[in-house]
Amino acid sequence: MSSIAKLGGALCILGLWASCIAAWVTHVVVCIKASAWVLLAFGCIVAPVGVVHGVGVWLGVF
Repeated sequence: MSSIAKLGGALCILGLWASCIAAWVTHVVVCIKASAWVLLAFGCIVAPVGVVHGVGVWLGVF
């Protein structure tokens, strides 16, 4: 495997992690602004719920 392919794969993984963190932060901010404390607590305990909610907010679903 070439070093270019390894770099591309590493950048894809890094981008995926960054987008998941950004979606979770979006979830936290939206829940605090809406005073949705139960959803905030659940999204903080079960992180994938927060990520899905954050992406949904980005796409206008929630």
